[in-house]
Amino acid sequence: MTTAALPAPAMTSTRTGDTDNLATYVSFGLAYVLGHGAAALAKGDNPLVAMPGWLPTALLGTGLAAGTVCATVAAGRARRGAGRSDQLAGKLLGLAWIVGFVALFLAITGLSSSLNAPELQTVLWPAGSGLVVGLLYFAEGAVRRNVLHYGLGMWLALVSSASLFFGSPGLFWVLAIAGGGGYAVAAILERRRTTG
Repeated sequence: MTTAALPAPAMTSTRTGDTDNLATYVSFGLAYVLGHGAAALAKGDNPLVAMPGWLPTALLGTGLAAGTVCATVAAGRARRGAGRSDQLAGKLLGLAWIVGFVALFLAITGLSSSLNAPELQTVLWPAGSGLVVGLLYFAEGAVRRNVLHYGLGMWLALVSSASLFFGSPGLFWVLAIAGGGGYAVAAILERRRTTG
């Protein structure tokens, strides 16, 4: 998957400071479907497909990197012409992403270390990351008054947390289908929101 295949963020915006998340949703959706989908196929006692262990992680990482670039570009474009208050909110939200993932790293590393169960990281990272992303989307949706982003955050937080009930590889199936599906629906609605 290359970033050249991703649509460029359309900057049709209903108001100054509004963010067009279409390319971000497409990139993250593909990351979920391809990365978590590959993990679902390759993990468990009887994997459905034999593949190198690094491949699901590489697919997920590539999609997440592309999505992060798209999100950063879209946020930068949205900040142009925004007032000081909106610019400060954007910077604080950017810092929240960093702090959220540092906190997640500390929690997962500390928990797996204190329980002497390094295998927990295999399920806690995908589920925990989705939870953090969902909660941050909540915050961004509220600050930017973007109900679609807020709703996607709610969906990701619930799906990611519930996925822990399914163990491995079930967790990866839930994330690929329900998480990736959430991004697909959001991408369709985002296109309508920004062009309609």
